[in-house]
Amino acid sequence: MGPEQIRRWESGARAHAVTDPFGQGPVPWLRGGETYFDDTGLVVPWYADERRSTGEPRAADDVHQQIKGFASTGAVAPGEAVDFHVTVDPPQEFAVDVYRIGHYGGDGAAKITTSPRLSGIVQPRPLTADRTVSCHHWWLSWRLQIPSYWSVGAYVAVLTTADGHRSHVPFTVRDAHPADLLLVLPDITWQAYNLYPEDGRTGASFYHAWDENGRLLGEADAATTVSFDRPYAGAGLPLHVGHAYDVIRWAERYGYDLAYADARDLHAGYVDPTRYRGLVFPGHDEYWSLPMRRTVERARDQGTSLVFLSANTLYWQVELGPSPSGTPDRLLTCRKRRGPGKPVLWREIDRPEQELLGIQYAGQVPEPHPLIVRNAGHWVWEATGAGEGDEIDGLVAGEADRYFPRTPLPDHEERVLLAHSPYTDGEGVPRHQETSLYRAPSGAWVFASGTFAWSPALDRPGHVDARIQRATANLLDRICKRD
Repeated sequence: MGPEQIRRWESGARAHAVTDPFGQGPVPWLRGGETYFDDTGLVVPWYADERRSTGEPRAADDVHQQIKGFASTGAVAPGEAVDFHVTVDPPQEFAVDVYRIGHYGGDGAAKITTSPRLSGIVQPRPLTADRTVSCHHWWLSWRLQIPSYWSVGAYVAVLTTADGHRSHVPFTVRDAHPADLLLVLPDITWQAYNLYPEDGRTGASFYHAWDENGRLLGEADAATTVSFDRPYAGAGLPLHVGHAYDVIRWAERYGYDLAYADARDLHAGYVDPTRYRGLVFPGHDEYWSLPMRRTVERARDQGTSLVFLSANTLYWQVELGPSPSGTPDRLLTCRKRRGPGKPVLWREIDRPEQELLGIQYAGQVPEPHPLIVRNAGHWVWEATGAGEGDEIDGLVAGEADRYFPRTPLPDHEERVLLAHSPYTDGEGVPRHQETSLYRAPSGAWVFASGTFAWSPALDRPGHVDARIQRATANLLDRICKRD
């Protein structure tokens, strides 16, 4: 496949991230800017650094598969093991550096351990069936036993070949110890957007697939089932992963007592959210299963607060099933508008998002707009310096939520809209965004930022806003103190 054909692609990274206004690398060793084509004609994702001239490691790609890998599980407890399945082409030695995401004096992550030198092999080609791509048949490359003393948190395994190609595998370490806040990483949504392999032939997500001529197809021809048994496309980090890492760095910097889990942990019942004072959803969290929603609603009704720091949350209903080898929750299905059965938009089955969030998805925001402060006398805005009608530049971006007057609200003791922000959609139609807070009869607070830009404002270089940091702290402090 020549460069000219490759140049026609609008890869998964380009199809989504090129319009993401938050173009800073989500981890400290990734400092790339916007997506571009390198000198071979390959798409270099927004989160990869490809500085060949300096001799730094180069990002692997999905055409040559220099090094790619995935983990056997999303979340693992101390004392348990996580298996890595890695392909290396050409075969050569590689090593795995394991980092934990956190503040760490501004570094953003700390190296926790390094594997011995490992023998890399070319794994079998991915298996495909009706657009579903799976690598469940790959051989085990390395088993990491998680020591009992490791801290819970978000981790990234950095895979590096002897000749200097690099890829990444995210995973989570969780345990059952109580904490003030449970931070839930949106691994289900991450997988929904995963277009691996971005090779112009095979890869498919819930949004895209390719035809026989290497043209990128849209949602109508995309996958209805995707597998967790495969690497993430491009440099190996999920789309929008940086939003979660922004929240983690900020929250750990200020000493919040955090536990960690994945969305699939909520689905499978591995964590009891009623043990925490609040659940924090730090990033784009669009795809939810019925057990996830039931668990979170039950937690709210028993007094656990909910904090949603993005937009377009709880939009599609999904189902999880076992892999061909029988491992639970490794296949993710969302029929969207195709195939038999009921619709899978929550709002189309009389379970609109607003009944949980207080607001719901309104649409995409083509260009960043200011967030307009409303009800500035509310305690969330206390000590922020924000006044009524003040503009916070660029805070309405990516996608936006708002209150829908004809859609039922959740039961509440009190409710307030903290922002009302006009913007123009892609067709030039005036729209508006809103930020919501309500208190459930149980005493739980439920906050929804209604914009993609809230998390980056906490700790993303070039996007930090002290007013959003203070408002978020006001909210979490009240939740942790049970006020």
